[in-house]
Amino acid sequence: MNPLVIAGKPYHSRLLVGTGKYKDFDETRQAVEASGAEIVTVAIRRTNIGQDPKQPSLLDALPPSKYTYLPNTAGCYTAEDAIRTLRLARELLDGHDLVKLEVLGDPDTLYPNVSETLKAAQVLVKDGFKVMVYTSDDPIVARQLEEAGCVAIMPLASLIGSGMGILNPWNLQIIIDRIQVPVIVDAGVGTASDAAIAMELGCDAVLMNTAIAGAKDPVLMASAMKKAVEAGREAYLAGRMPKKVYQASPSSPTRGLIGS
Repeated sequence: MNPLVIAGKPYHSRLLVGTGKYKDFDETRQAVEASGAEIVTVAIRRTNIGQDPKQPSLLDALPPSKYTYLPNTAGCYTAEDAIRTLRLARELLDGHDLVKLEVLGDPDTLYPNVSETLKAAQVLVKDGFKVMVYTSDDPIVARQLEEAGCVAIMPLASLIGSGMGILNPWNLQIIIDRIQVPVIVDAGVGTASDAAIAMELGCDAVLMNTAIAGAKDPVLMASAMKKAVEAGREAYLAGRMPKKVYQASPSSPTRGLIGS
């Protein structure tokens, strides 16, 4: 299968995973390895990647030589806060410029504030960042973010951490059909079937954290998600049979039966 290409760089895995909510960095490492992911997201405000040299660093568990880090702005509620956070991340990661932008609207739903998100995206792109952006499933907003120069559009399937799956496949389909850069479902995936459905719709990839970290067995769930993303992608490329309402079709042809 063709690789996932983001900002000109190819990746074999179409599963991106977060690094938060695990019991320790060792479990994080095991789950990421089982997922087969090559891109890992890290919340700069919550995870030590060198800010505190006296504490364990995620960089030791998941070396940047092996994984592409995607610093994100989880916990930011204004464009200014998000911009400041990603500039700090660039310093901590020696000039790393691939980032995930998210600007939240309120602390209860964690729904994106799209006006602040667009404002931050425009500044960050001009500042030389390659911006992958978390947004709503609004096709108009998705187009505006692409026009602003974002390298990937990441609409939610449902609320962050909800595990509710894809609540509006129709809007996702519109975004997939109209956006030229990669479309990556971000937020709301709860189990393997959700990931498979996203890929069957034609999404380029899926990003998740809680669905794996919140499972009873995170490492086993990571393995399941890897298989689901691969199966969903293959099904999309294969092209499913058309749906036929109230019309049965036997698996074996009826013409030319022996004895007929």
